[in-house]
Amino acid sequence: MSAAKPSATIRYTAMRLGVFVGCFVVVAGLVQFGVLPSGLGDSNFIWVVLLSLVVSAPLSFVLLRKQRDEMSVQIVEKVDRAKARLDANRAQEDDAA
Repeated sequence: MSAAKPSATIRYTAMRLGVFVGCFVVVAGLVQFGVLPSGLGDSNFIWVVLLSLVVSAPLSFVLLRKQRDEMSVQIVEKVDRAKARLDANRAQEDDAA
């Protein structure tokens, strides 16, 4: 893995946020035009946010599978490197004792 490659976690998070924002715009438009019911009283914004979350979650699960898998691989590699360093440090301490 090269150092110039952007973090898979940041890329996945940005794409997930993009899916949410897209859903928010669509849901807000549908509520504005009366296709979807609006919230009660002043709760319209909260209604749109919650509905956008509910819609964007399964979309992200399906659409961002590749990015999620890349993120998982990157995280596992980092954890494995950290474990290897920890084991090496423990071995040095055992040799010194």
